Formats: sequence, structure tokens, C-alpha cells
Amino acid sequence: MVAAVLWSGSALAGAVNINTADAKMLDKELEGVGPAKAAAIVKYRQEKGAFKAPEDLKKVAGVGASIYEANKANIRVKD
Repeated sequence: MVAAVLWSGSALAGAVNINTADAKMLDKELEGVGPAKAAAIVKYRQEKGAFKAPEDLKKVAGVGASIYEANKANIRVKD
């Protein structure tokens, strides 16, 4: 029962636009993304420009396929 309750918290993460979210929002909403990875996502976006597709998140150092797969249903690049 406890595992189900803990799991449901992760499943309730909301959609996040990786082109507009700040590091705090990315840290909060994306599973497996803490403050350092969130900052790397923002830095990548500032240096390389907007993400064109959700899969582009994997281009950020430290964000691999497993993080992308865990979050792909909630990642947006347009509003």
C-alpha cells in the first residue's frame, strides 16, 4: 500500500515546457532531475536555443535516455 502511494506522487507530475520552465520548475516536475541537471537544461537552452522536440532533452549532458523515458509523457516544447 505504501509503495502505491509513493508511486502515485511521481505519476502526478504535471506537463512542463522545457523551453520556458526555470530550473526550480524543472527540478520539481521532472523525475530524476535535481538542481544540477535542471541548471544544465536551462544553460543548454540559453546557449543552443529552444528545444525543437521533447527528445532534444537527451542532448543535455547528464540527461540520458532513462530520464527522458521517465518523463516523456510530461515534456512539452510548445504551449
